[in-house]
Amino acid sequence: MAENPFFARSALVYELPPFAAIKDEHYLPAFYEGTKAQLAEVAAIIDAIEPTTFENTIVALEKSGQLLGRMLNVFYNKSSSDTSDVIDEIEAEIAPKLAAHSDAIQLNPKLFAKVKSLYENRSSLNLNSEDSWLLEKYYRDLVHAGAHLSEAERVQLTGINEELSKLQTAFGKNLLNDTNDLGVLVENLVDLDGLTATEIATASNAAKDRGHEGKYLLAMVNFTGNPILTTLKNRELRKKIMDASLVKGNRNNEKDTKALLLQMVKLRARRAKLFGVSSHAEYVIHEQTAGSPANVHKVLREIAPAAVKNARAEGKQLQEAIISDGHEFELASWDWAMYSEKVRLAKHSVDTAAMRPYFELERVLHDGVFFAATKLFGITFQERKDLVTYHPEARAFEVKNEDGSPLGLYIGDFFTRDSKRGGAWMNSLVDQNTLLGQLPVVVNNLNIPKPPKGEPALLTLDFTTTLFHEFGHALHGLLSQVKYPRVSGTSVQRDFVEFPSQVNEMWILWPEVVKNYARHYKTGEQMPQTWIDNLQAAATFNEGFATTSYLAAAILDLAWHSLTETDAVDDVNEFERRAIADYGLDYPPVHTRYRSTYFSHIFAGGYSAGYYGYIWSEVLDADSVEWFKENGGLTRANGDHFRKELLSRGGSIDSMQMFRNFRGRDATITPLLTRRGLN
Repeated sequence: MAENPFFARSALVYELPPFAAIKDEHYLPAFYEGTKAQLAEVAAIIDAIEPTTFENTIVALEKSGQLLGRMLNVFYNKSSSDTSDVIDEIEAEIAPKLAAHSDAIQLNPKLFAKVKSLYENRSSLNLNSEDSWLLEKYYRDLVHAGAHLSEAERVQLTGINEELSKLQTAFGKNLLNDTNDLGVLVENLVDLDGLTATEIATASNAAKDRGHEGKYLLAMVNFTGNPILTTLKNRELRKKIMDASLVKGNRNNEKDTKALLLQMVKLRARRAKLFGVSSHAEYVIHEQTAGSPANVHKVLREIAPAAVKNARAEGKQLQEAIISDGHEFELASWDWAMYSEKVRLAKHSVDTAAMRPYFELERVLHDGVFFAATKLFGITFQERKDLVTYHPEARAFEVKNEDGSPLGLYIGDFFTRDSKRGGAWMNSLVDQNTLLGQLPVVVNNLNIPKPPKGEPALLTLDFTTTLFHEFGHALHGLLSQVKYPRVSGTSVQRDFVEFPSQVNEMWILWPEVVKNYARHYKTGEQMPQTWIDNLQAAATFNEGFATTSYLAAAILDLAWHSLTETDAVDDVNEFERRAIADYGLDYPPVHTRYRSTYFSHIFAGGYSAGYYGYIWSEVLDADSVEWFKENGGLTRANGDHFRKELLSRGGSIDSMQMFRNFRGRDATITPLLTRRGLN
């Protein structure tokens, strides 16, 4: 124990985990000792002789499990960012045991009785607002977990949860391996016409790393399609890449995910039945701001018809461009990215490929992302190269308040690698809370193709957007100022969590910000103002495609999780086709952003019956952007108001009340419809 770095709070700055000392063999001992210690702590709470109080029950629960929490925060960051066969084996071992451990606490009837007694008598406890909300969260969490069920039902529930944890782990592992296997190997350089020198060098290095010297490997991404389809001229190769993208986890081999997802859907439906509701979607959404699946469908059905109508109109323009190019082929999904760029250039004079030299990673990060945060909140960033992180490419930045007081650590891990899962996300290594006197340590992961050594990383507009977006999550964690770990940072309802990150995207083209970071990486010249103006003028271009693709995925998620235990699905692909068609979103050139077999958000992550949350949050985001514009934009006064009323509050008050406190009223959908060109 003395040699295991997890067994004591880190002595490093901000309690940064001591990564230089952490080895693979430390995880399992820390896990087993951590679960044992927390069970003992909970037992002490239950067996306490003195009368039940908020302090000796709820606060004591908040203080429990610190060893386990330290280990899990580090381990799950590692397993998503830099996995290995050993890490995969450990995850497969601990996943069902962690589910059982959580159930042993959350389904304990004696603990529930204590929390319930406090909740029912909360009006007499003289709690402040944060304490009162924490008590309500604990009570609702325990009910949602099943603590109120009968003993027989709790036993059944425990089995379901353990099996689901195994299936989710297996889904993620299979998908990562199959995604890596599906990279398209190209023999001849001539076939890569249209790609930049950096993209070609990246493909060459990727092939070399896999033992294919002299060839080029075009790696798959986690969503449908691939960014290189925008400029790759070889149509046959574009089709090959799209075809490979669409079959991730769907090749009837040992890495296939169909059987896994079908088992998960059935088990989730069975669990919902235990709770007396009709579906997993109802079980999940009841605890979100939306309240019910019906409320979600009501909003999505307002948007879907206009989205697909716009997509078809865009497709018509793209078909005309194909004919103008002297071709006779019919527009297909592998043509969309390339010809949308051609039309964007012709109609709006916007060439996003030509913009890449102006989006160099270091400038975007320091002079864009950090610059906007400093202007808004007065916080500053200083890279700490002396601090060791979990991977050589993960960089640590110390964040301070305007008065120089410490705020936290930000870790940026920007480049793709075979050991990292696809997509982009934010993790927390240390949650801010005053109860234990901890400041936040947060991580952003992206999957930007790594350039050859010595060359700059030039971002696409999409990657630039992703960096601003994920940093919005990081700000939510960094600016948290709450007492309790349970409600720290991004610990809000799932369909609210994307709201702050989407707001942060507004600064990408804000005049003061874009002029500061969008400079040519060689000459330092600013991006031409006409390009910026044209980008803003073309803001709704291709939104039909983007909205239709997203909505198809959101509907697919809801369709799977609206099934009951007795509903039988024999053909995953046919179920998927019908679900999308039933909503009127079936337009062949526009595929769903995620097909079921690689929909890791809902089958290997925490978004099951919650993928709708992105557009649900965007209603709040679009309305908030209007507020910023009405009140002067990038000012300290605005930043301080946003920080005080929303970002600093974590999940310490009701999410929608938090929004009302910031905005002064409930949100309206009109700004969203305007932004996406749907009204």
